[in-house]
Amino acid sequence: MNKAILALGIMFVFTGSAFAQKGDLNLKSRAALIFDAQQGRAIYSKNTDTVMPIASITKLMTAMVVLDAQLPLTEEITIDSADIDVIKNTRSRLRVGASLTRQQLLRLALMSSENRAAAALGRAYPGGIETFVAAMNDKAFELGMGNSYFVDSTGLSSNNVSTARDLVKMVEAAYGYDLIREFSTTSAHAVELTDDRGSMQFINSNNLVRSGNWQINVSKTGFLSVAGRCLVMQANITGKPVIIVLLDSNGKSDRIGDANRIKKWMEASLARKRSS
Repeated sequence: MNKAILALGIMFVFTGSAFAQKGDLNLKSRAALIFDAQQGRAIYSKNTDTVMPIASITKLMTAMVVLDAQLPLTEEITIDSADIDVIKNTRSRLRVGASLTRQQLLRLALMSSENRAAAALGRAYPGGIETFVAAMNDKAFELGMGNSYFVDSTGLSSNNVSTARDLVKMVEAAYGYDLIREFSTTSAHAVELTDDRGSMQFINSNNLVRSGNWQINVSKTGFLSVAGRCLVMQANITGKPVIIVLLDSNGKSDRIGDANRIKKWMEASLARKRSS
């Protein structure tokens, strides 16, 4: 793991001539950060220190806390009425009474942003959800995420907040977990449910994972009306490991459009550099 990224008070600087000027890239997301994980520096930034709700991007922290606790992944957890979303009243395909392993819940929380899966993971943590949330905030402190705060394991509360700068640190840390890399970039997965519905297919909430045009190593989407549409990724672009953070995109396709604009911008910049 890149220690420079985890250091508190990290300094972001531009790479200079390696990329086109910032003005050549027009992103619609309210906050954005493109970070060269190899060089440990930003190549584009926009409102990086603005504290904002992060919606289901929260689930990356949820996954890290679960995995740090080294809880048995094969243990079955039953979806409870306590896992029902009473904040935004979102729907779930996981019915109360269904039993899944902790590993299955992790995959669904990361891949398809399943809220009941994330809620069950927090509830089943030793000490319950309050202890789990405390562990989330302890982890944020450990990573140097000084402008971040968590109140639940799902991200449904708008009080789960962070900044683009802090989320680079979180994504970099998440990249260090094999299961997070695997589960967050799984295109589709069938789960055998314990009720009468049998096998049920879930898909990744990030269309880019399923497009085949990207090499994505970590992915997480998020959406709340107050947070807009959010996306974080660690991906290889022009042969470089890059962390992309996009927060508060208003249009339904803006975050995907911004990600594709970033990819084209970096590819065009590299082509210009090679031809100069």
